[in-house]
Amino acid sequence: MSGGDASAAAGGDDPTGADDAADPAFDEREVRTVVLSLVAGVFFGGVGGGVAFPTIPTLGTVLGIAPLLVGVILSINRFTRLLMSTPAGDVLDRVGTRRPMILGFFVQGLAPFGYLLGLNPPFGLSHAAVFLVARASWGVGSAFVFVGAFATVTHVTTSENRGRWVGYMRGGQSLGFPTGLVVGGLVTDAYGYEEAFAVAGVAGLFAAVVAYRVLPNVAPDVGGGSSLREIPGLVAADARIGAVGAVNFTLRFLFAGVLLSTVVQYTTRHEISLGGLAGTGTSGLVMAVSVVFVSVTTLAVGRVSDRVGRTATVLPGLGVLAAGFVCTALVPTVTGVVAGVGLVGIGVGMTGPSLLAYLGDIAPGGDVGKLGGVYNVFGDLGSTLGPLVALPLAQYIGLSNEYLACAGLVVVTAAVAASALTADPETVEGVPADD
Repeated sequence: MSGGDASAAAGGDDPTGADDAADPAFDEREVRTVVLSLVAGVFFGGVGGGVAFPTIPTLGTVLGIAPLLVGVILSINRFTRLLMSTPAGDVLDRVGTRRPMILGFFVQGLAPFGYLLGLNPPFGLSHAAVFLVARASWGVGSAFVFVGAFATVTHVTTSENRGRWVGYMRGGQSLGFPTGLVVGGLVTDAYGYEEAFAVAGVAGLFAAVVAYRVLPNVAPDVGGGSSLREIPGLVAADARIGAVGAVNFTLRFLFAGVLLSTVVQYTTRHEISLGGLAGTGTSGLVMAVSVVFVSVTTLAVGRVSDRVGRTATVLPGLGVLAAGFVCTALVPTVTGVVAGVGLVGIGVGMTGPSLLAYLGDIAPGGDVGKLGGVYNVFGDLGSTLGPLVALPLAQYIGLSNEYLACAGLVVVTAAVAASALTADPETVEGVPADD
C-alpha cells in the first residue's frame, strides 16, 4: 500500500474526516502492512535508545560526572519529549504522520554520534554539556516517533482489533530496546564506549532509512478537534484520561526511571554476575531480561484485551509489577534479580498496551494525536523524574528500601485505576467552550 493510498484511506482527502472506529477504511492486510512498517523502524531506533542505559551510568565515574548530573543526562531526553509530545501530536493531527516521523527518526539516529563527541568534547566544552545536548535532541526526535506511531495505529484500527495491533506495535517497538541494552553492555565490555555509541548511531540512522522507504502517510482527521489549550481542560473534565495518565506516569517512573537507571549499581553492589561479565555487561543482560518480558507480554496481552476488555489486564498487571520490585529488593541474588525484573517486565507489559488501546477507544477522531501526546506527557514526566529521584535517594535509604517503596507506589496507583477506569469506554466528549 502506498503512502498516498494510506492517506486517502484514512480520510486525507476529506477535510471533515471520517470516524475510523465507526467506518474502518483499512482491511486486515493493510493494517498489518502499516504496523509492520512501523515496527521495522522503531525496532532499530530502540536499539539506539537502549545502548545508553548500561553505558552512561558507568561512564559518569570514568569522566568524573557527579551522580546527580548523570541522572539529569539520563532523563533530559524524557524532559524534552515531555515538552514536545503534545505539540508533536498537534503537528501530526494537522499534516499527517510520515514527514514528522521521518524527521524524528533521523534526529534520533544522530544523537548517539553526539555521545561519541561527548567522550572528547571540542571547543573546551564539558563532557556533561555535550551529553546533555545529545540526549535532549534524542528526546525531540522520539516525541514525533512515539506519538506518530500511536496516532497511525489508532487511525487504521477499530475498537475490535486495536488492542491486538497496539500490542504488536508496542511489543515490536520495545524489542529494539533490550537489543540495545545487550549490545551496549557487551560491546562496551569487549571493545569500549566509542564502539558502543557508534553501533547505536548506525542502528538509529538505519531506522530512519527504513522509515523513509516504507512508512505510509496516514493523514488523520483534522475537522472539529480540540485546540492544544483545551487539552488540560479535557484531562480535568474526564477522570479516565487522568487515571490513564497517572498509571502511565507510575509505569514509566518505576521502569524507565528507577529500575533501568539503578540496576547497574544494584548488580555491582551485590556482586551479581552473569556469564562472568563485569557490572556493565551483567546490568545490560538484566535490563534486557526485563524488557524482553515486557515485549513478549505486550504481544500477547493486546489480543486478550480485545476479548475481555481493556481494564481486565490493568489491575492484575499492577499486582505483578509490585511483586517484581519486592522480589528484587528482598532476594539480591542472580535468581532473585532475574525473577524480580522479569516480573516487573510482565507487569508493565500487561498494563501499558491496554491503557494505550483504551485511550485510543475513547479519543475523539480529531484529537487522537493530541491525546497520544498527553499520554506521553504523563509517561515522560515519570521517566524524567525517575532517574533524578532514584540515584540520589539510593544514597540515603539504599536500593533495597527504594525498590520496596516502588512497590508501595504501585499499590496506590492500582487504587486510582480501579476507581476511575470503566469497563465499557465511551468516547470523550468535547470540552465546552468558555462563556
